[in-house]
Amino acid sequence: MIRKTALLVIDAQTGIIEDPSNGPVHNPAGLIQTIQHVLTEARQRSIPVLYVQDLDVAEAGEEAFAIHPAIAPLPDEPVVLKRATDSFHGTTLHEQLQANGINHLVIVGCKTEYCIDSACRKATTLGYDVTLVRDGHSTSDSAVLSGEQIIAHHNTCLHGLGNLEPFILVRHSQENVFEPTHDSYR
Repeated sequence: MIRKTALLVIDAQTGIIEDPSNGPVHNPAGLIQTIQHVLTEARQRSIPVLYVQDLDVAEAGEEAFAIHPAIAPLPDEPVVLKRATDSFHGTTLHEQLQANGINHLVIVGCKTEYCIDSACRKATTLGYDVTLVRDGHSTSDSAVLSGEQIIAHHNTCLHGLGNLEPFILVRHSQENVFEPTHDSYR
């Protein structure tokens, strides 16, 4: 099967990455650097980039609501607005991906245990193979686990998780994440 890839940047908003009320996400500078690297690779390869922006982070127009300026979309890159943790629920994301023939998603962004987890899992039930960038997602500490522990846990439990045929691979940003290797495991 021929794979057509898109990069999905989820909730990489200033109010999440730098959130002073809940503490910033784990290693915010490293997260931004990784997402910048992945964005550069995608854009150089003409891979479609789509952003998802959470409407519940802050009011539109506020700095906290904005996608972090260091990793902001280019004018031609679509931004999908959502209210649920699931980036596909009540949005046009699936339709936009289908219209472009996408069947492999590379995912980066925030927050690991909520929106990243939900998007990865839902994508597989919609027929997408997923590559989650190991060092390209983050979250803040919870009452039970540090952000670093949550990230490590999800990297472990999501790697290899599948629904029917499509499944998730977790790969480091220094690998060729845009070249899906899923078929070599089938």
